[in-house]
Formats: sequence, C-alpha cells, structure tokens
Amino acid sequence: MLEVNPLPLPGAARSDPEAGLSIAEAARRTGVSVHTLRYYERAGLVVTPVGRTAGGRRRYQQLDLEWIVICTKLRATGMPIRAIRRYAQLVSTGRGNEQERLALLEAHRAEVTAKLAEIQENLRLIDHKIDVYRGRLAAGDADQLWAPGSPADGR
Repeated sequence: MLEVNPLPLPGAARSDPEAGLSIAEAARRTGVSVHTLRYYERAGLVVTPVGRTAGGRRRYQQLDLEWIVICTKLRATGMPIRAIRRYAQLVSTGRGNEQERLALLEAHRAEVTAKLAEIQENLRLIDHKIDVYRGRLAAGDADQLWAPGSPADGR
C-alpha cells in the first residue's frame, strides 16, 4: 500500500524539476484524462504537490501516478470526493492517524460490499429471466411472454 512521507522525497526525483512525466504521459499511464489530473490537484486529492518545471509545466513522479490510481479506484467504487480528500489529507499528514485512515477505508468497504450484494441480487433476477426466456424459446411458446393471462414469471 502506498504511504507518503510528508517530507520532500530525497534524490533527483523531486529536486530536479525537469525529471518526471508530463501531464499527458501521466494521463496515458494512469488511464485518466488530463482534465481529471488537473481536477484532482485543484480538489485537494493529491498527497504531495505535483512538481513543476521552470516554465510551470507539471511533472509527475511514480508516487504521483500510484496515488492517482488509488484515487481513481476509490472513485470507481463510489467513494465521495470529500472522503477521498479527507483520506489524502490524512496520508499527507503522515504518521499518527492510521486508525482514522483505517476507519475511513472500512466504512467505504462496507458500503461497497452492500452495493455488491444488491447488484448480485439483481443479477440473480436477470439470470432467472434469461432462463425463462431460454426455456420458452426451446418450448416454442416464447410468443406467449407478456401475453394477457400469462404467468408473471414469463415477463
């Protein structure tokens, strides 16, 4: 799991403003748009400031890319921006708040698990409907589906 040291990273990675990837390359590698990368930065979802060249162009490091992937996966599972922002703040702060980070992630996991259970229940209904249609097609009476007086199961 990605952990962030709140102090500047040692070595050339953060001290050389020309090192790293352009925003276009970072977008390509993370699978998000340039617009999304800029939004994540403006919304306070990044854990370390994205480096800049002398000309002001963003330069992304591996740590930035890893964090963007985490944010993207949290968003894809329905975590609200405010919760991701809070998580980013906690990670940026460093040691001492691990219990709060854990609680935030456990709460989100519980929500995702509940959504998965609901989706699985919906999938069971879809599978049942597929079975009904296959059976009716095989029996040659599929034209009776949704006919007045037909059993609700066939609808």
